[in-house]
Amino acid sequence: MSEEANRRERKQRQLPVRAVPIIPVVLFLLAPFILFLLTSSNFQWQLPRIRIEYDRRHDDAPSTSPTAKLRPSSPPPPPPPVAGVDNDDEERHLPPPRQLTDPPYSLGPSVSDYDARRAKWLRDHPHFPASVSPGRPRVLVVTGSSPRSCGNAGGDHVLLRAFKNKVDYCRVHGLGIFYSNAVLDAELSGFWTKLPILRSLMLAHPETELFWWLDSDAMFTDMLFEPPWSKYVGHNLVLPGWDEKVYVRKSWLGINAGSFVIRNCQWSLDLLDAWARMGPRGPVRYKYGEVLGEALSDRPSYEADDQSALVYLLVTQRERWGKKTFLESSYSLHGYWVEIVDRYEEMMRRRRRNGWTPGIAGGEERWPLVTHFVGCKPCGGQYASYDAAECRRGMERALNFADDQILRLYGFEHESLNTTAVRRVRNDTGGPLDAEDEEIGRLLHPRFRAGSPSW
Repeated sequence: MSEEANRRERKQRQLPVRAVPIIPVVLFLLAPFILFLLTSSNFQWQLPRIRIEYDRRHDDAPSTSPTAKLRPSSPPPPPPPVAGVDNDDEERHLPPPRQLTDPPYSLGPSVSDYDARRAKWLRDHPHFPASVSPGRPRVLVVTGSSPRSCGNAGGDHVLLRAFKNKVDYCRVHGLGIFYSNAVLDAELSGFWTKLPILRSLMLAHPETELFWWLDSDAMFTDMLFEPPWSKYVGHNLVLPGWDEKVYVRKSWLGINAGSFVIRNCQWSLDLLDAWARMGPRGPVRYKYGEVLGEALSDRPSYEADDQSALVYLLVTQRERWGKKTFLESSYSLHGYWVEIVDRYEEMMRRRRRNGWTPGIAGGEERWPLVTHFVGCKPCGGQYASYDAAECRRGMERALNFADDQILRLYGFEHESLNTTAVRRVRNDTGGPLDAEDEEIGRLLHPRFRAGSPSW
């Protein structure tokens, strides 16, 4: 037993001696391989990296924006955009903005003798007449929104429904529609994006007589009413506004540039050029903002916006621009949403009780043709003037109110203006081709509608 125990004891003492050299040998062999993997450029892509970016918009942080050094150190905040494009990201990649010493900005090469050239084009292309029937011009509704998606899905959904609303109106009245989500001229960002769009469309569509611009947050809410086009035969620009506010008080709120009609002619091209000179981003826009602030009442000196610039042209060059501009106040070409959205049920009750004929009859108040959500930002943003939830509620009501006028053509309506749920209100199985309401019958057949003279 003692010999066996001695042999076992010697074996146990030998094991650690044999095992000890293995660890440094393994480390010696593996270390170069591990070091090679860590330093190899082919392997680096497999390792996680951390990218750090500083907020360029922070007041104390340096900015790489080319406009940062040229703008005032603390410019006053701009007003809520009428309808524009958030272009902060795009501006970081743009060349330096136009300086005050540069030649005046232009939308493009000068266009001259346009009226004669357009008239010749129309004679050469009789299958594209500028009037769809006697006294009824060819009209193209133009609208648009930002090229980028909203920060929230709800905003994109509102924009989709607002576009659907415009499509419905154009379809039942036989009007064309053009939607833009591109910034055609980087100099004219924000409020100003509509100007290059309208100019491009005028030159590309000589068959179109009138262009009707609508902001993305402006919605049709009287789907039956159509502007009295014959009323504007002698004018090239139709704006919602009031003579006293514009020419006497010189108020920048005397018109609204979110919904207006402009004729396809040389006068309009010249107006767009004169208008656009006040809009280039950077020092020019801020300088004209000061000019507008001094010339117009109740307007601070923030950067120039398109609405104030148009009022400025009408006031300072009335002989040139005012004579051909019609300020429309007999119906709501632009209706301020705050005063409208909670009155839809009252309007419907009054119509059922009294009724009215198309157009302005006997001074009876119509439904607003357009409900415009001025001060709201469907896509979100820091310059909204109203609570986002209140804006969304109002937009939902306006869209449902307008949609009901379409749905009723097919026998449905919303359960209330506060919900998207619908219900059947008419059983058409007995005679689906019958239309008791003459006007509804005309809307159901837009081809007939398009060929009808205006009211």
